[in-house]
Amino acid sequence: MIGVRSVFPLLIDRFKGLLFLVIALGVTFSVLDLAIAQENITYRLKWLINMSTVGDIVAVHQGGFHEQGLTVTLKSGGPERDAIRDLELGHADFGVASGDQVIQAIAKGSPVVVVAQLFQKNPLQWVYFKDKIRIDGLTDLKNKTIGVTFGKNDEIIMRTLLAKSGLSERQVRLYSVRLDYTPFYKGVADLWPVYINTQGVEIGHKLMASGASIAFLDPESYGVTFVANSVVTSKRLLEEHPDRVHRFIKGLIKGWTTAVESLDTNRIVDDVRQYDRDTSHDLLFAQLDQTRALVKPEKNLSIGRINVPAWEQTEMIMRANQQIDRPVNVGTHLRLEFVE
Repeated sequence: MIGVRSVFPLLIDRFKGLLFLVIALGVTFSVLDLAIAQENITYRLKWLINMSTVGDIVAVHQGGFHEQGLTVTLKSGGPERDAIRDLELGHADFGVASGDQVIQAIAKGSPVVVVAQLFQKNPLQWVYFKDKIRIDGLTDLKNKTIGVTFGKNDEIIMRTLLAKSGLSERQVRLYSVRLDYTPFYKGVADLWPVYINTQGVEIGHKLMASGASIAFLDPESYGVTFVANSVVTSKRLLEEHPDRVHRFIKGLIKGWTTAVESLDTNRIVDDVRQYDRDTSHDLLFAQLDQTRALVKPEKNLSIGRINVPAWEQTEMIMRANQQIDRPVNVGTHLRLEFVE
């Protein structure tokens, strides 16, 4: 019969072996998880990180990218931080750009491709006081003073609206817009360009609190579609790492779907508040509602789908306004396979 003293060392050795195996397996799985989670991606946005980028934020903070094995760094955009330029220089893997930015880049030979379209409606509209002017149709713009940012897409869109109305530029006054709404508040300009989901909400709440009655001129109501925020990458990344592009878009669309459809709006607003602390909670909730309507204006639309006719119209508008000097066949730069 084997004594207790002779069995005990054997059990200790077996326990040590089992413990070593458990630790080894744990380390192995931890390393594998870390390796998957550490495929780093740089994502350059079009503008500041705010409610217009809510789906991007949610994809980062609620695991959409992580589930795809990606660690994504959001970088804010702006006049000096062009997403397409960053792609060309290798400073970003993906970016957000408007339709005109993409088409101008293609015209200059940039190897850029569009892999998703975040906004199905352009957020750019013109706010006006309903008790001062009445706009039932485009011809009502006659003799009005209209704010535009010269050289930017709101100028192009307004000139297109004027062309559709049959009005000449001598029948309206185009007023140069700056980052100050005072000319609109004081009545120097009758209409002022705003992004309906951010500035439009802020101005609307301010003016309605003072008893003013406002309305918005929506270019799409008059058949003018001009593509806004879309996701771009380089042809090289697409050709060399198609699976990475697929995983990025899958994680991104999950983030935007959550941002648009989730009932947990408190969590979504809290995520955005980590980047935008200057906007009140109440305004952020209102901005979320407006942004959702831009991303999914119709129930059956797929989030992120690329609207080919809208891109073709955007190119046509730019040609008519001499923003590009030749056709670029933008449809050949749209990759439809990443969004169902």
